[in-house]
Amino acid sequence: MLVLLTLFGLLQAQTFFTSTLAPDELRNKQAVLETGHGTIVLDLLADAAPNHVAHFITRVREGAYDRTTFHRVIAMGIVQGGDPISKDPAQAARYGTGGLGVLRFEPNAEKHTRGAVSAVLVPGQRDSGGAQFFIVITDQPAIDGQYTVFARVAEGINIAQKISLAAADNTVPKERIEIVKATIREKPAPLPEPFLTESVEDLARHRAVIETSMGNITVELFPDRAPNHVRQFLRLAESGVYQGTAFHRVAKGFVIQGGYLPSRREGLDERQQSFARMLQPEFNATPHEKGILSMARGDDPASATSSFFIVLGRQPGLDKQYTVFGRVLEGLDVVDRIEAVAVNGETPVERIEVSNVRVVKP
Repeated sequence: MLVLLTLFGLLQAQTFFTSTLAPDELRNKQAVLETGHGTIVLDLLADAAPNHVAHFITRVREGAYDRTTFHRVIAMGIVQGGDPISKDPAQAARYGTGGLGVLRFEPNAEKHTRGAVSAVLVPGQRDSGGAQFFIVITDQPAIDGQYTVFARVAEGINIAQKISLAAADNTVPKERIEIVKATIREKPAPLPEPFLTESVEDLARHRAVIETSMGNITVELFPDRAPNHVRQFLRLAESGVYQGTAFHRVAKGFVIQGGYLPSRREGLDERQQSFARMLQPEFNATPHEKGILSMARGDDPASATSSFFIVLGRQPGLDKQYTVFGRVLEGLDVVDRIEAVAVNGETPVERIEVSNVRVVKP
């Protein structure tokens, strides 16, 4: 989808910004934008656009972004903010005209993929960047090379996406969506990936409680039979991937199925997305009988990611075709209640919410 950034009013000539920050002061930095919808963290790309990054850091430290607003949204396209004029609600008619004309274009190889952050320009004026920026919600290859990408969303792309979906008149949000506070910090060391190094014995001591709108289902796990599936299931659960999903399929007498990411009420954040990886099959001899927890997949045996199913009765046709990785310990009555719901085909008439999958270690 082509996104054209438009402005209202005329841009007056200004002196171009020249950084006084040393190169080492630009590298390994993040910007933290605390918004009314949640926090967005940006990795600043000093090697790709050093002058833009220096300008952004300088303005953040001056408080230039505090109490500004995202003044333009395109649903699932972009969100645009950073205009210093937008601090003043009385100047709404002028939003989009401020803080520009102080940065020369910095060409680089960065693409306008999901999470890219670029400088806003006055149409037809390449050297007109400044305080305003836009965040790309979905890939925008048509504008590659036309705007300077100077940052990428490290955390909170789901927050930016939510902002893009705000109610708007044309592209103007009906309510203010403020950047309450912007700060600069050193980029922290990556968090260790959970359940990466635990032994099979330690993994086996964990339980998972599937908290649903019809009651809780507690499952034990079989890392001795499917260690990578157990690790991924625990990782997805602990990182909140299953929060707000649903049991989206009820095939009576066969299986109930959940964990399907399109059933999630909100999109995943970057860390969560990184954990939803395709798994190589770990088929084992455990029979698919009532209460067995197994991983769903597509036609490719190596296509399982997050979706799982609980078996409602003996199903020999699933044996060694799907990876068994656990079994219901408590809550078979809840499984029975889910099986009994009204369905349209195999889709529940009323949503069966999964509020969380909670990891416990007795």
